[in-house]
Amino acid sequence: MLSASARLLRLLSLLAARPSWTCGELAERMGVTDRTVRRDVAKLRELGYSVDAEAGPWGGYRLRAGSRVPPLILDDEEALAVAVGLREAAFGGVSGGDQAALSALLKLRQVLPAAVAERLGEWDEAFVRLPWPQEARVRPGMLLELAAACRRGERVRLSYCDGKGRSTVRDVDPYRLVHTGRRWYFVARDVARGWRTFRADRVERLHSTGEQVEITDPPDPAELVSHNTANGPYPLSARIRLPLPLREAQRLIPPTIGTHHPDGPEATVVDIGGPTPEGLAHYLLGLATPLQVLSPDAVRDALIDRTRELLAAHTVTEAAHQMPDSSSSSDTFH
Repeated sequence: MLSASARLLRLLSLLAARPSWTCGELAERMGVTDRTVRRDVAKLRELGYSVDAEAGPWGGYRLRAGSRVPPLILDDEEALAVAVGLREAAFGGVSGGDQAALSALLKLRQVLPAAVAERLGEWDEAFVRLPWPQEARVRPGMLLELAAACRRGERVRLSYCDGKGRSTVRDVDPYRLVHTGRRWYFVARDVARGWRTFRADRVERLHSTGEQVEITDPPDPAELVSHNTANGPYPLSARIRLPLPLREAQRLIPPTIGTHHPDGPEATVVDIGGPTPEGLAHYLLGLATPLQVLSPDAVRDALIDRTRELLAAHTVTEAAHQMPDSSSSSDTFH
């Protein structure tokens, strides 16, 4: 027989499952008498839950929204369905909801029965998500480990493989996970080097040191990722000014390509990286919008030279089109 506490949780679960129950239906589902159901309903009301009673042969009990939120009790199939839905929301990058979904999934996994957790692991292995071109994939288990490290506030030992294939081991203080729409980045304070961003798909292993740390004066994680992805891989960085508000400038040059700074309500300064002055000049011309290169001079000169080349080529082409065709006869036939 169920204990009193277990019986109350079971009753709450049933009341939340559908709009209304008769006393007899509840008694049958719980394996108790009608009198026990009435006594348990009274106990729930004492605890602050709003359980309404409707008189008559077709009446019964229903749970009404009140000042207290009942615990969410799911059976195995429901728990698995919720976990799978949260997993897809988190790893699929649902706009504005991926961080919350990942946090909820992390909490749910900690309390799942072993059999359900095992089935969810089987789903993880069976799911295949088509990646973006040149996109590296993150193992779901690793992403959850990184999220857990951010929540625990403990220093971890990170085994990481950089873009050149070099493996390093670093002690870091986890802070946040940032999703750019294509990749996940792990933002942490490297004990030896200061604040860093790590691509989550390049994290090989993660070991907790058990040492509690306190994060003081952290950077904005999204801004740090934007700056590092836009300028980090390139040997050259340029600063340009666009006569556009911040939102429009971000649509023209995504935050993963440039770091944006408002310059009044109608202009934005953008830091952007590139391989060479000529490469940056080519990209800036492709934006097809007025802009000003603030620095460096090499990029400004390359942009001017490329503009002059295009203008000269256009002038020559236009002049050629205006020249008379010497092969045509000047005689007129009637």
